[in-house]
Amino acid sequence: MEIKGKIIKILPLQSGEGRNGQWRKQEFVLEFGDQYPKIVCFSLRGNRIDQFPLELNEQVVVYFDLESREYNGRYYTDVKAWKIEKVNVLPDNEKSTTDNSSDDNYPPVGEMPKSDGMPF
Repeated sequence: MEIKGKIIKILPLQSGEGRNGQWRKQEFVLEFGDQYPKIVCFSLRGNRIDQFPLELNEQVVVYFDLESREYNGRYYTDVKAWKIEKVNVLPDNEKSTTDNSSDDNYPPVGEMPKSDGMPF
């Protein structure tokens, strides 16, 4: 599964010792959606924390697996990220503008050229 959004919170790194050795987990809160934004908390574990360093307000695509477990009759769901891609977003003042000075013979995209009466 995948979801695209903005990192709005980085939670503290958690670590400990388990029966399989040392473990590390980092949780992040992602905001997604336009008109009615929603949030989801996902985690990176082990070496993926270093492999995919994230910063606040960064636009990303998160690829994840969902996994639930039962404890005392209640179910708890983990959103475990396995890959993250950063989305290149330019600030408003750096967005490229199209220079059509060399394309005077071609109409802007989405417009039909004016007919001069010739069928070709």
